[in-house]
This record gives sequence, structure tokens and C-alpha cells, in this order.
Amino acid sequence: MSHPFDTLTPDLVLDAVESLGFLSDARVLALNSYENRVYQVGIEDAQPLIAKFYRPGRWSDAAILEEHAFTRELAECEVPVVAPLLHEGRSLFEHQGFRFTLFPRRGGHAPEPGNLDQLYRLGQLLGRLHAVGATKPFEHRESLAVDNFGHASLKTLLDGDFVPRELLPAYESVARDLLKRVEDLYARTPHQLIRLHGDLHPGNLMHRDDIYHVVDLDDCRMGPAVQDLWMMLAGSREERLGQLAELVDGYNEFHDFDPRELALIEPLRALRQLHYSAWLARRWDDPAFPPSFPWFGQPRYWGDQILALREQLAALDEEPLKLF
Repeated sequence: MSHPFDTLTPDLVLDAVESLGFLSDARVLALNSYENRVYQVGIEDAQPLIAKFYRPGRWSDAAILEEHAFTRELAECEVPVVAPLLHEGRSLFEHQGFRFTLFPRRGGHAPEPGNLDQLYRLGQLLGRLHAVGATKPFEHRESLAVDNFGHASLKTLLDGDFVPRELLPAYESVARDLLKRVEDLYARTPHQLIRLHGDLHPGNLMHRDDIYHVVDLDDCRMGPAVQDLWMMLAGSREERLGQLAELVDGYNEFHDFDPRELALIEPLRALRQLHYSAWLARRWDDPAFPPSFPWFGQPRYWGDQILALREQLAALDEEPLKLF
């Protein structure tokens, strides 16, 4: 069966960009992206542009425009983000059935894991981002919750017969135990939902010329502030405690962090594990996925997942990280 992205050829990409009045030099470079399709397009006598083509059927126009509005709001408050370009007052365009957006090109590299100096500055950046994000809610974008990231993810995996039959009882049992524990921790941990990036792993931060830029707000949503912080931490518990202190010190210069939310780090990690497997399952009909993730359908992957979920279940019973 064909997939909608099968018709997204280099010629169509060039035609879409040129339909807005830009003159390309016919160079198209596919960038590393799976959820959407992203290309660098050369422009005559100017810097290249980044063209992002949205996955059909994933977001409504209203949800995409809300992402763009949030990004522009951040930029207007001098938070360094890569915001969509406006053309005749618009940022979302359509060409031959594909919705797309243009961005300026921003180069750079991801932060160094565990670099305390960088973490303090990243904390400042995240504090500024959340100070803006906390001013009002999203209206058209979903929240990060146990139901959609946890239960719905497990349902996708079970209904689609993705888990090998011989491993299904063990996987389903540990996943359900994990979700029950996550629900309990969510229910008794005070937290506030704010607008946030939602997928702020180090790859979505670019460092160049002593400046950090936040990129790719495609997954922005309502959620607890700690969701944008915990993926900055790596290493042993002792190492993460030191990293957390630097991160929150910088964060608190611009927005108050509620330390009670630290109890949500391991529940959020558990939800991300389940959601990632479900994301692969939901995208398996996309021809880009099987060759890029060949291990997904193998029994070894699911055996490793059972072990990882059991370890995560044990982590939920450990004492949360604390600030000292």
C-alpha cells in the first residue's frame, strides 16, 4: 500500500517552496526527521531555507498554528527559538495536499551531556521558556497525561499484535503494573500544567556562537514543567543530583520551579518508554520506518523492553531526586 509521503518528491518540495515566490537553486537535502519530512532547500543568492512538511492527519490546522503562535510568542520575548517564517502574514501553507512551513536555517551542535556550566545556562533558557509558557494554556493541543501516553500506547501495541505471542503475557503484565504505579504517583504529586516544549532532549537544542537555540516545537503541549528538564540529566544518581542543582539554579532565575514535581521524573520516563514503542507501531506503515528501525519487530527488542519496564517499575519505588 502506498503512503502519503511517497508522493513527496524533491520536485514537489522545490515547487512548494517556489510557490511562495522563492527562487531555488534546485538543491534539496533531506534532513534527519521521521515524524514529518524536513528538507534544506537552496535559495538563489540567499541562505538556504528549511522546509518542514507535516505528516498528514496528525495535527489539525488549529493545533499547528497554535505551535507557531507559541514559538513566535517566545521569540518576541527574546527566548532564542527557531520560529517559522511569515509570508504575507501566514506561516502555514499548502501545496498539492501537503501542509508545510518554512524556517531559517540555524546550525549548531547539541549540548555536552553532564556539562555543569552548560546545564546552568540551559536552566536559564528553560526558565525563560516556561515563564512565557505559564502565562496561558493551549486550546488546541493535547496534554501529556497517563491516558494518552500510557494507556493508549499500550492499547496500540496490544491491538496491533506487535508484541510476539510468546512474550505477550510478560509484556502486558509488567506494562499494566507500571501504569498502575504511574497513575498513583501522578495522583498524589502536586503539579501544574503549563505550555512546554514537550520533547526537549538534547538533540532539540542547538549551541553555536555561545548561544543556545530551541528547535522543533512540533510536540509542544500542556504538561508539568519537569518534563522539559529531566531529559537534560544523565549518569549515576550522584551525577544527576549535581546536574539537577545547576539546571534548577539557572531555571529559578526566570521562573520558580516546584521541587515536588521531581517525583514525576520516573513516571514521565515510564510513559516515554511506552509511548516510544507505540509511536513506532503507529508509524510502521511509513516506508521510512522498517529500514530505519529493523529491530522493532524482533523478539529481542520486546525481551529488552520487558526488562527495561521491570527496571523502570523498580525505579518508581526509589526515592526521587531532591534539591539540596
